[in-house]
Amino acid sequence: MTAPPRKLLIIGGGFAGLECARRLANDERFEIILIDRTNHHLFQPLLYQVASASLAAPDIARSIRQILADAKNVTVLMDEISSIDTVAKQATGSSGSSGSSGTVYPFDTLLLAAGARTGYFGHDEWAKHSLGLKSLADAQNIRRTVLSNLERAELTTDDAERNRLMTIAIVGGGPTGVELAGAFADLVHRSLKSNFRRIDTSKLRIILIEGSELILETFDPDQSAYGRQRLEKLGVEVRNNTRVTEVRAGALDFKDGTTLEAAAIIWAAGVASSPLTASLGVPLDRGGRVTPNPDLSVPGQPDIFVAGDLVSMKDSEGKTVPGVAPAAVQMGAHIAKILREEASGNHTPRPAFCYFDKGMMAIIGKNYAVVRTDKFQLQGFIAWLAWLFVHIMFLIGFRNKLSVLLGWAYAYIVNTPSARIIVYPPAVPAPDKPPLGGS
Repeated sequence: MTAPPRKLLIIGGGFAGLECARRLANDERFEIILIDRTNHHLFQPLLYQVASASLAAPDIARSIRQILADAKNVTVLMDEISSIDTVAKQATGSSGSSGSSGTVYPFDTLLLAAGARTGYFGHDEWAKHSLGLKSLADAQNIRRTVLSNLERAELTTDDAERNRLMTIAIVGGGPTGVELAGAFADLVHRSLKSNFRRIDTSKLRIILIEGSELILETFDPDQSAYGRQRLEKLGVEVRNNTRVTEVRAGALDFKDGTTLEAAAIIWAAGVASSPLTASLGVPLDRGGRVTPNPDLSVPGQPDIFVAGDLVSMKDSEGKTVPGVAPAAVQMGAHIAKILREEASGNHTPRPAFCYFDKGMMAIIGKNYAVVRTDKFQLQGFIAWLAWLFVHIMFLIGFRNKLSVLLGWAYAYIVNTPSARIIVYPPAVPAPDKPPLGGS
């Protein structure tokens, strides 16, 4: 008698969850439900380009249903999981009929790969006065805010108000913060310089704020220095050793007692895992991440796996696994391999996860980037070409790759990105300022 298919519940349609589902596609031994709170898979490494109006949202996202359309054993659902019961082996979603407590999803095996959210180091109240960058909605909100602020600056006759509107503060000097700063510098100093009549967009202040000694701290010191040099050449103000003590509406307070007024405050300094990790009943680190067993299962729960940004661990060779897309993809593939082997009756000890480090990259405006791998380092134009090639190859779907490549080529030649339309005013208007067009 054939055993019934094993119920695999995957929470999260990011790189890890999607890779696991694709590896087990059409394997009749598994009945897979993949749940995500959005209907699309997002290529997060290019989110900053949507935020800075270099790309449109559809260029870096694709329907999860479309990706898995040929996987007959995979059901894709859009729901937000609110809790996980590891004893009863079921997860509860926020959907459901009126009066219902939510839809219940039973499982035999669970892969929790729900991703990360913006972390504020214990100051979650700062979120209402700043803009994070973890989703398409976040990216579009940043773009709306910055472009709307420029429109407001064009309207106002108050010099102090214009200066505030033309100040972008980016907190966090890692790759995300550096890439955002460089992209905004390119946008205002090249693409928008002839678009306004009453303001000089070259006077827009882009301030990158980092609490430690170096930006791009995970790169080599000479690459960090190169990154700072390139940003400053683009007109970005880089402030190292500057710690934020308070985020208020339109202002940042620093440890040294100074204050910076900025109409756009972008928070790229911290990462916190999905709150669902608290449902697993295991110790978590400061960011809410799980340290799994070497095989990526949760301690004491061999049928529950974690992957992606939820994981804090060292691999089988003692390397710290970074929270990057290649690591998440490799985790998803590793878990799928374990499940296939065990479904085939192979119950030998599970292999430990070994991360293949493909290096790190950060782009610093047009034509410049830094690349670091175990074997070599690149910086400048060659590094930028490598960055371009790698990111195109990682995009899922031919349309996405072609669209992004053509968009980049056009923007490169004419210095004019096409994704600069303000669809509606910022979700969070400036203090005491109604949205444009409002009463």
